[in-house]
Amino acid sequence: MPKNKGKGGKNRKRGKNEADDEKRELIFKEDGQEYAQVLRMLGNGRCDVMCIDGVKRLCHIRGKMHKKVWIAAGDIILVGLRDYQDDKADVILKYMSDEARLLKAYGELPENTRLNEGIVGDLDDDDDVVGEDYIEFEDEDIDRI
Repeated sequence: MPKNKGKGGKNRKRGKNEADDEKRELIFKEDGQEYAQVLRMLGNGRCDVMCIDGVKRLCHIRGKMHKKVWIAAGDIILVGLRDYQDDKADVILKYMSDEARLLKAYGELPENTRLNEGIVGDLDDDDDVVGEDYIEFEDEDIDRI
């Protein structure tokens, strides 16, 4: 049998996820930064976001966060704006769900921001209306077909 010469397998590369348990200090935006909500993930370390200032931007996930901090549609993130490209930005930080609720309570995020949903603005509040999207057939309509 060959001798094991490596330092471990896949789980060693993955590492321990210790950062989730501890509380961290809430980081607010500074000059050249903006809060944003992820619209969709594009792959290759990029995502479409809607910034709080109303501009839709293409964001690049920086290398320190790539494959370590998982970002999904609907997450609140902090992006660094670029001076030379207004339609592109860089992801600096992902806020956990409780941190996003605190930002909304402090008034940093607008009141109409939906926090714990997958896709931004996909459904209105008219979900309780039943039967508008369906066509009802009578029994005699089916017999004629």
